[in-house]
Amino acid sequence: MTPDLDRIRGEVLEVSYRDDLTGYTVAKVVTPEGETVTVVGSFPLIMAGERLSLLGRWGRHQRYGLQFRAEKLRVEMPVSEEGLVRYLSSGLLPGVGPSVARRIVEAFGGDTLEVLDNHPERLLEVPGIGAKRLDEIRRRWEEHRHRRHVMMEIMDYGIGFSMADRIFCAYGDLAPQVIRNNPYQLAYDVKGIGFVTADQIAKGMGFDDHAPERLDAGLVFVLRRSIDDGHSMLPQEDLLRGAERLLNVRADLLSQRLELLCQMGTLEREILGGMECIYHPFLRRAEEEVARAVMDLAASGGPRLKWELDLMISALEGQWGMTLEGPQREAVKGALSHRIFVITGGPGTGKTTLLRFTAALCESMGLEVLLMAPTGRAAKRMSEVTGLEASTVHRALGYDPRSGGFQRGSGAPLEADVVVVDEFSMVDLPLFHGLLSALGDGCSLVLVGDVNQLPSIGPGTVLNDLISSGAVPKVELSGVFRQAEESLVVSNSYRILRGEELEMPSLDDGFDFAFVEEEDPIAAAELVAELVGYEIPRRTGLDPMWDVQVLTPMHKGEVGARALCLRLQEVLNPSGEPLRRGEGAIRRGDKVIQLKNDYDLDIYNGDIGIVREAQGDGLVLDFEGRPVKVGADGERNIALAYALTIHKSQGSEYPAVVVPVLSQHSSMLKRNLLYTALTRAKRLAVLVGSRRAVSMAVKVKSDVCRYGALKWRLSSLIKGGSL
Repeated sequence: MTPDLDRIRGEVLEVSYRDDLTGYTVAKVVTPEGETVTVVGSFPLIMAGERLSLLGRWGRHQRYGLQFRAEKLRVEMPVSEEGLVRYLSSGLLPGVGPSVARRIVEAFGGDTLEVLDNHPERLLEVPGIGAKRLDEIRRRWEEHRHRRHVMMEIMDYGIGFSMADRIFCAYGDLAPQVIRNNPYQLAYDVKGIGFVTADQIAKGMGFDDHAPERLDAGLVFVLRRSIDDGHSMLPQEDLLRGAERLLNVRADLLSQRLELLCQMGTLEREILGGMECIYHPFLRRAEEEVARAVMDLAASGGPRLKWELDLMISALEGQWGMTLEGPQREAVKGALSHRIFVITGGPGTGKTTLLRFTAALCESMGLEVLLMAPTGRAAKRMSEVTGLEASTVHRALGYDPRSGGFQRGSGAPLEADVVVVDEFSMVDLPLFHGLLSALGDGCSLVLVGDVNQLPSIGPGTVLNDLISSGAVPKVELSGVFRQAEESLVVSNSYRILRGEELEMPSLDDGFDFAFVEEEDPIAAAELVAELVGYEIPRRTGLDPMWDVQVLTPMHKGEVGARALCLRLQEVLNPSGEPLRRGEGAIRRGDKVIQLKNDYDLDIYNGDIGIVREAQGDGLVLDFEGRPVKVGADGERNIALAYALTIHKSQGSEYPAVVVPVLSQHSSMLKRNLLYTALTRAKRLAVLVGSRRAVSMAVKVKSDVCRYGALKWRLSSLIKGGSL
């Protein structure tokens, strides 16, 4: 027996509670001595009537009393007639309640499970079971039996329930065989399982530190981790150095395995500017194809000649009663006289006006214009600005979450004359590759974005590379319009970019920017809650739930998104009925955010909704008046939204933002982070924290250091070279 663990055995009387997301279960178990014990823990689905052998520790819950906290368990099938009745009537089999279950057990007695396993057709002998119900029972029984058996085999390797569930979803019945053959395969195939977890499993199975499977997985993991950090590739020396630190293995052994991985095509090596670089094959291909496609577009003309455009622009200016400034006019002309064109600029420079004008001009010219943005929130804002339909880039391209590819491509191009993408700084290399692949013959591409904002979460610095390479015609808007000049949010945004100290008046001074000083993180968190819940609504009349958004540099810490969400939940929704337990518990009436695109439900990354009720095994959410039922699996993709990370807020705007900036965020404090947070505010921005931390953020220049060769490839093609 495992040291320091107690063992109990018993039969499940009932399952009082189960969280399908984590496997956390509360059950009543009757021991052979007739004692009823409350058992808690995370484990596979258990049913009333099953016999359990449990290892764990006794503990006392403050509210619920004595409990057995199970860490390991073995499930055995019921043998007593009462246990069999409870088991079959526990909801396991469709249409089988207590009375039908009792008739089944009375008919077959101790052979009941053998009949279900091997002779299910004999259930037709039981009154009340016909052919249709038999088919349903047979199907459900087989699913349950196979899944339970496989899950228990997976968990025998010391793997917890939630991880075992992900492994089962990836491999099905083959999961135990995959783990036996090469546990490091999990790090390649199963989302949420990285090298470190796979390494722990492998070591428990006796794998050696120098096992080829371990060295290969470590090298691939280091490269994948760099991709998660935004790199498109790594210099070979950096890859070997990172793998050496991770694996504690000599570099010469790793070099040998890297050579084999490149020979097999798992990774690819390319010499760029005299430096050996290692790529994931797809990203290398994406870089090359993007560079060629961009150069082909740049060499082609747009849908209209410039002299025609001048007349059309003047006509629309007359209709709108406005006159475009010089750079704005050049931007509109450039957008429609080139096949690819970039419009960039900071806050207050008129990008929104340009977006509206360009879309309207396209319509007046009889051109089919397609508007898109990287996130649902950004697409919604784009639609509000232009009065035209806009969608996410993924949705426009027909993203298939099952294959990870797009339905739109060279064989099924986008049906548009002009494609306009807003918030383009958020677009990464793979997504841009997909977009370019889907452009039809003669279709023009207009890219609008602020190069000074945070780069894409995915690999690459596409907007920066397009601009700095000189491969793409562009207009950079720099003049701030008179209305924007009066905004302290706008002027402070440009001070951040120049590395200058900010003007930081108090909230009482009445500007659209304010600073509230508090260096203690806990006190700062309390101030944030007070500002959101009371002070800002009192001064501005804004709705604290929907108009005031907290943006923070990090997830963790007293002033991180997680802790602030829970604190603000108590302020903004204190009496909401709890609908989901555990950390980040969801209540009726909570403000939540969708974390991933769900194309089946038509909800997208960044969409904000409200929790209406629990229904069955899921929740009903309201997204701007549209009810959406999210099942148990979908609940993984929602989170409280009272506080968001600044990265998550990209592409969105809010009437007011509150941004904690403290020294505990020092690793994240850079110009582009603070700049992005500030430029989310439409009416009011309030910084809460220390002057030292704000100064630190302004001083740390946010040059994006990401390994990639898109700029190099574009420059090479401009000079007449090859890729």
